[in-house]
Parts: sequence; structure tokens; C-alpha cells
Amino acid sequence: MKALKNFLSPSPLKIALLVIFLAIVLFFLDPRFLRFMELKALDLRTVSRGAMPSGGETFIVTIDEKSLSELGRWPWPRTTIAALTEKLKELGAKVVGFDIVFAEPDENSSLKTIEKLMTDLRKTGSGNNDFAAILGKRKQEADTDAALADAIKKSQNVTLGYFFHISSKEVGHLKPEEIQASEEQIANSRFTMVRKREEVNDSYIIKAYAVQPNLPEISDAAENSGYFNAFPDTDGVIRWAPLTIKFGENYYTSLALSLLVQYLDWPMLTLNISGIGVENISLDKIQVPTDEDGRLLINYLGPANTFPHYSASDILADRIPSEKISGKIALVGATATGIYDMRNTPFSSVYPGVEIHATVIDNILHQNFLINSGLILFIDLCVIIFTGLLVGILLPRMKAVAGVVFTLLLLSLFIIINRYIFVAFNIWMNVVYPALTIITAYLGITVYRYVTEEREKKKIRGAFQYYLTASVVNEILKDPDKLKLGGDKKNLSVMFSDIRGFTSISEKLSPEKLVQLLNEYLTAMTNIVFKYDGLLDKYIGDAIMAVFGAPLDQPDHARRCCLTALEMMSELKRLQVKWESEGWPPINIGIGINTGDMVVGNMGSEMRFDYTVMGDSVNLASRLEGTNKEYGTNIIISEFTHDVIKDDFFCRELDAVRVKGKKRPVRIFELLGEMKNKPQWQAFTALFEDGLNAYRNCMWDEAATAFTRALELRPDDYPSRLYIERCEDYKENSPGEDWDGVFTMTKK
Repeated sequence: MKALKNFLSPSPLKIALLVIFLAIVLFFLDPRFLRFMELKALDLRTVSRGAMPSGGETFIVTIDEKSLSELGRWPWPRTTIAALTEKLKELGAKVVGFDIVFAEPDENSSLKTIEKLMTDLRKTGSGNNDFAAILGKRKQEADTDAALADAIKKSQNVTLGYFFHISSKEVGHLKPEEIQASEEQIANSRFTMVRKREEVNDSYIIKAYAVQPNLPEISDAAENSGYFNAFPDTDGVIRWAPLTIKFGENYYTSLALSLLVQYLDWPMLTLNISGIGVENISLDKIQVPTDEDGRLLINYLGPANTFPHYSASDILADRIPSEKISGKIALVGATATGIYDMRNTPFSSVYPGVEIHATVIDNILHQNFLINSGLILFIDLCVIIFTGLLVGILLPRMKAVAGVVFTLLLLSLFIIINRYIFVAFNIWMNVVYPALTIITAYLGITVYRYVTEEREKKKIRGAFQYYLTASVVNEILKDPDKLKLGGDKKNLSVMFSDIRGFTSISEKLSPEKLVQLLNEYLTAMTNIVFKYDGLLDKYIGDAIMAVFGAPLDQPDHARRCCLTALEMMSELKRLQVKWESEGWPPINIGIGINTGDMVVGNMGSEMRFDYTVMGDSVNLASRLEGTNKEYGTNIIISEFTHDVIKDDFFCRELDAVRVKGKKRPVRIFELLGEMKNKPQWQAFTALFEDGLNAYRNCMWDEAATAFTRALELRPDDYPSRLYIERCEDYKENSPGEDWDGVFTMTKK
């Protein structure tokens, strides 16, 4: 159960792994909204790349405002189209493609009027052969569709456009034989070869229910044809060009692909189909990458007019030099307002549809494809996993601001690299899913950290609000990891203080008054500890244990500890006056201070623990507090604390002692005050020091004399009287030749 609980318990890395898993699931499901976002991101990369020059093999013959002004309103007579076809042939155009379908007889033709006259003439039986001949000649001239068919046949370089009916609702009125007949008219746009694997799946390929071909005589005149159907994405933007559509049992080529076949002198055009759909389309040595639907991802070169545009009227009027046309592919299409074949593309919502065919031709001819293969999809998955793990591993190690900066930098770097790969190598790598992975992982981990840190902060605040000042608690909250179960070895200062004769005092007071007295004392002393940002480790009855240098690092922890001790004595004197006026018994305290290495941290069990310090240095401070009883002093510090604070505080050396439980002697000092108060102590301590030196050299009389002189300056100095008593005792009972001057304590 514990293992299961640990497995199910959240952590930043687990959150990141969950986000990665969900991102991968969505990546394969490819929901419409996220797909839409990725397509828009692709458009942005395409537009940000800027315009690129075309290969120069293709140009557009535009039916524009200028042509309409000079040649008349659209639709033009088929004789005008025929003249344009002939002129393009004359100027050397290798291939001419029409992004127009001539599905109905020419509205400008007077053929029907002449046929009616000839019918009436036959009915009347008129024998005017000359008039009949004239009508016959006019009939021939009036058949503009025939004129266009004748021009196409003579040119032998025309690829006609047509379109398929993709919806069954559009062909409900057609009979099967009509559909069959129209299919024969586009037979020249079928794939030369279709290679199928044993397991073939062509269900992805777009299916047509009928075709709208050109007039039979025009269709028969052309050597080639291709459909110009366009299929926008859900947002209306055309990004894909379907290179094949299945109609009946056959597969047909697009107008752009048919034009290329004719331009390249009829190479083998092969459609490769397998169990996954269309694998690719091969045009001789050119391998055209497609998706399983047989669609080419269009690599737009730029906005409208990326390819040369020549007005149809300029071509008919010989205003375009032949060198701009000779040997090239001419695409004839409408761009004039009102008849504009408008399309929505990444560059513009108003883009000539005929120029899309030109772009597809240029992409294939120069093999300038946007790559989005299965390998790229695998790389996309790897990027999702990598970015998610990067956030999951590094973010928890950072503070809030650094985490935001890191996430923004990672996201920016990913987008920059993604765009560079797109621009430099034409590789379309997914940007939405990795970006969402980064953002979602960041948000998930940040929320988790906020919730857990708030819970941890509440726990820490509750645990430390009575032991530390608010400012120190706030500092700890910035790095709660310091308070995990366990300890670290650090150099700290620890202080113990205790009330002298507390047992006898408690016997003189009622429990209520004793509690009142003790609370007033402890409150005053604790406030001083907090003033210097000390840690109130614990109350031990009437004793106080405080630590300096933890949990916050305090390089001057020894100084803070000594200032606290001195101020505690000053506050005690003030309280003594107050208590005396209230008739309460006098209180005196002893303070022991030591500085050294000790273990600090949370000690206890996982269920209950205390933040405290442990080690020999702590025990020494406790022993020094008790040593005050022996020497009648208030503040004793160890030699280790003295070495740190001797330049800031004035002390006198009391003795070298061996505290209970320790074999190694320690020099001890009485903390008298700050260095600025040195003059009031200097003469007295000099005499005491002389006496101590004589005492250690077993010069008992000289030592006693020095201590006596010190007492003359400070009659209430208990250590001086103590040493006089020791000197008198040692004069009668020699400590022995091996005496080292160390006093061994027998009490705590």
C-alpha cells in the first residue's frame, strides 16, 4: 500500500510525464481545434519566411480589367480565345493550360440564327444557290467553338481544364450513360501507370461522382487535360493540392500535374498506392511526396504576382516580347474583379486561383517541397517528450522568477529553432504540441508547487512562529527544503540561560504568581533573542536555549549571541527593580555561550520532530551555564567564542576548566561588555590577570595579593574571593608537581 501511495502521490516529474502522455495522445487523435492552431502556425512560418523567386518556367496570362476594357466583357467569344491560343503558340509557349472550362456552347456565337435561316430556306424550296452558299460560309465563320477547337488542335500544346463533381447531390439529374460519356472526354488525363501493392487502400483518395468536361469537339482537339478542383481546409485556406482524384475505376491528374507531363515531353507518370493510401507520385525521376490522400502540401513562394502576369490583351496586341514566353508554361486564368477566381492562402485571402497551379508546378519542377513525412512525425514525438522532461526535471530546481524566465527562454528557443528548420530545410515540424507541452507542464508544476509550498509554509509558520521572529520565518519560507528531516553540520553559537535558585523561589510564591513571574521573565528574554534574529530552540522549565546562525546563515552569529546575553542582563536589572517594588523575590540568571560545529536540523520522527542543534559544542554551552554557579558570574563564554568576538567585546579570562563529562580542558571567559566599555574594566581585569598568571605558576602569595588588590577595586567580585580561597588551600595542600592549572568541575 505504501508503494502504491508513493506511486500515486504527485511530484513535478510525474506531472510532466502526465502532460507528455496527454500530449502524445492528443497528437495521434489530432483534434480539430489543435489541428487548426498548427495550420495557422504553419501559415505564420510561411509568411515570416518572406517571398522567394519562382523558377521562371511559368507565367500567368490574365483575363484582367485591362483585357476586359480592350476586348470586351467576359465571357469573350471563343474566337478571341482561339486567337490567344494561336498567339501564344506563335510566341513560342511550350505548353498552354486553361484554368477555364468550356462546358457550354459559346454565348457570343450567331450559329443558331444562321442554322434557322438555312432551315427556313430549305422549307421554302428556294433555289438561290448563291444565298445558300453565303449562309454556309457564314455558318462556318459563326461556329466559334469549332474555331477554338481548330486552334487547339493546330497548336498541339494545350492542356484543358475541367472539374469534378465531388458530391453525389450535384449529379442526381445525370443519367449513367451521360456520366460514362463525359468520362471518355477526360481519358487523356488518366495516370500513365498505377502501381498497387497486394494490400491496397485507396479509400483516402478523393472520389468523384461525375465530371464537367469541356465541349466534346474542344476536348477531342486537346492532347491533354486536368482537373482544377480546390479543397480548402476547415478555415478556408488552401494549403494542399490534390494531385489525383478517383473517378469510376480510374485515377486522374490535376491540371498542374498534366501541364508538367506535357512540358517535360510526356514522361512516365506513376501513381504508387499501398495499404496506407498513396505513397507518392513519380514523374520520371521526380518523386513527388504526398499524404495518403494523394495531396501535395503547397510551398507558397509569396503573395500574388510572385509569378509574371501578362494581360491577355497585351499578348494579342504583341506588346509582350517573345523571349518572356518562349519555351515556358502559360497558364490562362481570370483575375479581373467580378470574375475573379479568389482563393484564400497563407499570404492573402484574395489570391488568384490560377497562381496556385503555377506554384504547384514550380514546387514539383524544382522539387521545392515542404516535408512532413513519417520520420518528421517521429521527431515531433521525440521533441514533445524531450521538452516535457526538460521542464519536469529543471523547473522544480528553480525559484519562481527563474522558472518563468527558463520556460519563456525554452519556448522561444524552440520556436526559433522550429522556424529555422522550416526556412532552411523546408521541414514542417509541429510547433503546437511541443509548445503546449512546455506551457502545460510549467503551469501544472507551478500550481503543484504553489499548493504544496503554501501547505509547507503554513506548516513551517505554525511550527516556528513561537520560536523565531516573523522576518526570520519569512526567510525560511523562501527555502523550506532546509527544514527537511535530518541535519547538517554547521558552525553556530548556542546560548543557555537559567534562573539561579529557581526551586527556592518557587517555594515562596503561589503557583499563579510563579507562572506570572515566569511568563514575564521569559517574554522579556525571548523578545531579546528575537531582536537579534536568534532561534528560540526550547524552554527547559525556567531555562532558555537559543541558537544563532541557523536556520538562517548568520556570519556574525557569535556577536549576535553575545549582544543578546548582555542585553538580557540589562533587561534583568530593570525587571529586578520592578519586582522588588512589587514585593517579589529577587531573580538572578546564569548564561553559558559556546561557538563551534554542531548538527542542526529537524530531529525526531517523520510524524513529530523538532528543529534543534546537537553535539559536543551544545553540551559545552550547557555546562558553561552551570559553571556560573562556581564562579559567581552571570555570563561565561568558551575560548572558541572568545576567539571570534574578542575584537568587539571586552572579557576577562576566568580559568581553564575541565567540565563534567569532558577530559579536554577549556579556557573560559567572563563576558563583561562591549569594547567601547573597556576603560571601566581595564584596571580591574589587569590585576585579576596578574593574579591568574601567578596562580597558574603556583605562586600562591603573589596571586592572593593580586586578587586582593582587585577586590579593592570591585569588592563584590566573587571570582577574586574564590581564587584567594584556592590559594590559601593550595598553600596547605599542594596540588602536586603534575598540576596543569586546570580546575576540574564535579557538578553540572
